[in-house]
Amino acid sequence: MKSGQGFLLVFSITSLSSLTELHELRDQIVRIKDDSTIPLVIVGNKSDLEEDRAVSRSRAFGVSQSWNASYYETSARRRANVDEAFVDLCRQIIRKDVATRQIREMERGEPRHKGHMPKGRPRRPKRGRKWKEDTGKVCNIL
Repeated sequence: MKSGQGFLLVFSITSLSSLTELHELRDQIVRIKDDSTIPLVIVGNKSDLEEDRAVSRSRAFGVSQSWNASYYETSARRRANVDEAFVDLCRQIIRKDVATRQIREMERGEPRHKGHMPKGRPRRPKRGRKWKEDTGKVCNIL
C-alpha cells in the first residue's frame, strides 16, 4: 500500500460483506498514504451472476461517489469491463502525477512544460500491451 499510486478495490456483487470490507481497506489506504484524493476505482465483480446479486448498483455507486471514485461492474468470467477499470485507474494516476508535477513547478517558479494530457479517450491497447500517455508513464494492461 505504501508505494501504490492508485488502487482498484474489488468486491463481489453477490456478497454485501465484501463491500463492507472495502470501507476498512480504503481507510487504511487513506491513513497510510496520508491522502484522501488517492486514485481509486471501485469494482463490483461477478456481474454475470445477476440472479445472485446482494449489493444493489445504487448502493455500490453511492459508496463510490462518497469516496470520489469511479465505479465499474465487471465479470472476470466474461472479461466484461475489466480492461476499462484498469485503464481508468491508470488515467487517474497519470493525471494526478501531472497535476502534482505542475504544482511543484509553480511553487519553484519554473516555467510550465508544453506537455499536456491528450484530449479525448486514447485507444485501448490490446491485451498484453502497454498503454502510454504523453507523460511517459506506463501502465501494464494484463
